[in-house]
Amino acid sequence: MTSVITGDIIDSRKQTSKDWVEGLKKILSLFGEAPTQWEVYRGDEFQIEIKNPEDALLSAILIKAHLKAIKLDARMSIGIGNKTHAAEKISESNGSAFIHSGDLFKTLKKQKVNLAIRTTDTLIDEKINLMLQLALTFMNNWPIQAAEFVAIAIEKPNLSQEELAPKLGIKRAAVSRRQKRAQFDLILNLDRYFRKQINNL
Repeated sequence: MTSVITGDIIDSRKQTSKDWVEGLKKILSLFGEAPTQWEVYRGDEFQIEIKNPEDALLSAILIKAHLKAIKLDARMSIGIGNKTHAAEKISESNGSAFIHSGDLFKTLKKQKVNLAIRTTDTLIDEKINLMLQLALTFMNNWPIQAAEFVAIAIEKPNLSQEELAPKLGIKRAAVSRRQKRAQFDLILNLDRYFRKQINNL
């Protein structure tokens, strides 16, 4: 089993592409090598394979946080399933994970949803997608500082608030405020629930 995230930058035409394309590539490079594990195509679309499906949601949230920190956002679909063909470019690979991700992605704009999941189990999809819609009510509105906190807290999960403070260039008390503002504890609870459900597939 594997997972695939398909996404695009929201309102990319309103931005100067050189401002964010390099930023996006830098974010995606955290997930491995291009073009086998991730690829940016058609200017503002991207695809990434997250080989451990349990990590897919936190990976998508990490991408969102990084983008929100540079005043951007993305529409993303997470597909979970198998991989039947591994090509040199991820956009040419195939399997149910790729199909789920691609088909779902086409519906996001119409649904007015920025993040959704499709697995082999429609009941799991329904529950998680409802939770994601609720979580997006605050994730879509993260201020830059909250997004920066989320990105670094996901990338360095073992650091204490004291250790995070100098990395963010703020005092320890301010770290706690940013954590609350970002609703980070809720995100971790959602991620734990997601991992349990994916384990049951």
